Amino acid sequence: MARDEEPREDAYPRAPSREEWARMSEVERARVVEELPGEVTWDEMAMPEGDLHSQAKMGALQALKGYFSRQQRRVYVGSELPVYYPAERRFAPDLVVVLDAEAHPRSKWVVSHEGKGLDWVLEVHVGGDRKKDAEYNVERYARVRIPEYFIYDRARQRLYGYRLPSPEAREYVPIASEGGRFSSEVLGLELQVEEGRLRFWAGSALLLEYEELIDRMRESMKGLQQRADADARQLEESEQLRQESEQLRQESEQRLAEETRRREEETRRREELERRLAESLAELERLKQREP
Repeated sequence: MARDEEPREDAYPRAPSREEWARMSEVERARVVEELPGEVTWDEMAMPEGDLHSQAKMGALQALKGYFSRQQRRVYVGSELPVYYPAERRFAPDLVVVLDAEAHPRSKWVVSHEGKGLDWVLEVHVGGDRKKDAEYNVERYARVRIPEYFIYDRARQRLYGYRLPSPEAREYVPIASEGGRFSSEVLGLELQVEEGRLRFWAGSALLLEYEELIDRMRESMKGLQQRADADARQLEESEQLRQESEQLRQESEQRLAEETRRREEETRRREELERRLAESLAELERLKQREP
């Protein structure tokens, strides 16, 4: 976050004015963009604010990047990126969003080169003087016509939103909350401080941060693994039943074959006995016929 005070107007690099940019050739413009630093100096930065600041900033960054990526929209989301408006002192907001812009990594945002300015800015405040975010940046961001500006005061767990009432306006009007939520017309989302965290909502859907997405994926994978294990057990049980059924079938066929062979053997023996009896009766009949 840039400091409030401006000790020397020409102490830091600035982008050319619109008039100067218009007079430049493409080669000159490319050289200017290349020479503008991709970082801010220590004098321009606020004191480090620790994990509370970085976690809130990165959580918002992750939630927004993930959301717009899933929406397959051309949206650039960046953090602490040096921003150069024409003839303005550079600044590096905690979080910036630019709609209809390629999402490739950048070391700086030069408005004249990119062809448009920022659409949405978030500053996270944890400690120190609130004047920079709540007064100085409110005036500056409105002056350069950034459509929406939000401040997440994590120390007090409060959220403030500002919006330009028209594209030509140079002063913000506060955004009123409804049920604790602040509507962002630029993002098409709602913001809310909930359980000590800054949250983004798309209708009734909560935008998750990476760790939350990973945890949800782990839970999903755990559920899938449990279902896979249950399916494997069911398959194993089905295979066991199939093998038992096959064994019973084979035993039944074996018993049937043995029963068939037994009956065939009995039939053969009976026929043999009947044949012998018939022969004996025939022989007996011949002997009777020979007697005087």
